[in-house]
Amino acid sequence: MKYHSSKRVLITGGAGFLGSHLCDRMVEKGFEVLCLDNFFTGNKRNISHLLGKSNFELIRHDLTQPLFIEADEIYNLACPASPIHYQHNPVKTVKTNVMGAIHMLGMAKRVNAKILQASTSEIYGDPVVHPQKEDYWGNVNTIGIRSCYDEGKRCAETLFFDYHRQNRVNIRVVRIFNTYGPRMHPNDGRVVSNFIVQALQNREITVYGDGSQTRSFCYVDDLMEGLIRMMNGPDDFIGPVNLGNPNEFTILELAERVIELTGSKSKIIFKELPADDPLQRQPDISLAREKLDWQPEVQLEKGLKKTIEFFKQITAEFS
Repeated sequence: MKYHSSKRVLITGGAGFLGSHLCDRMVEKGFEVLCLDNFFTGNKRNISHLLGKSNFELIRHDLTQPLFIEADEIYNLACPASPIHYQHNPVKTVKTNVMGAIHMLGMAKRVNAKILQASTSEIYGDPVVHPQKEDYWGNVNTIGIRSCYDEGKRCAETLFFDYHRQNRVNIRVVRIFNTYGPRMHPNDGRVVSNFIVQALQNREITVYGDGSQTRSFCYVDDLMEGLIRMMNGPDDFIGPVNLGNPNEFTILELAERVIELTGSKSKIIFKELPADDPLQRQPDISLAREKLDWQPEVQLEKGLKKTIEFFKQITAEFS
């Protein structure tokens, strides 16, 4: 019988896009992995290949409810992350962010676990500082249609730092910028998945606004490396730290690149820009380079090719 490392890692949102990739990494390292998900946006297909592993356990649980288990490390990734999903039930989104953070921080306090919060670039809102550094406090609408996610994540950061100051919980906070790759949900409304699905089906590619708004796209493998380095970094560096790709592209450039790589016959159409949609988004990753010796390695074209291959395999299921 093969015995695994005694380290027990809890990954909330473990059946989601990011969480499932992190489960892969932790299982491969030989850790005992507890994957927690309520399957609101997560999918069992993402972790089905792990179900037979002796060091992997799936727990169906809603993070808005208390949880009492043992863990050495907690990666708190649970929350719908695309506008379509988090706006479907905005009150639930706030609860997942705030109550989920409280429950996981309480657990970390009780069992003396190290805990990492997956925060977001959305805490910067529609930034007036470019690129965004960690000391920028943001420009966020507190009452808009995106506020449930933006403000929920901001409050979660507050809770993490207050638990650290008040209760000496060993925390880590990362701010994740646009990430893409295999296992993205095809109907999540995010720009990379939208464009690829539309292109593969030769449908019109929908660009909101004039396409001049910018995003910086980080391939999922690079992000996983950043999360793991942050969790295993020195205890005197708790963040927040930006994790993302600093290479900036306009939305129109992304649409044209996807059409080219898929060989699609799709035409680009333009629609009105949604409320509170940021016009610029680019991380300053100087701190990640300095403290974690981390920077993205996968360039956009290579990452898009891998993502397109994934969507080719599953598009028929959702067409």
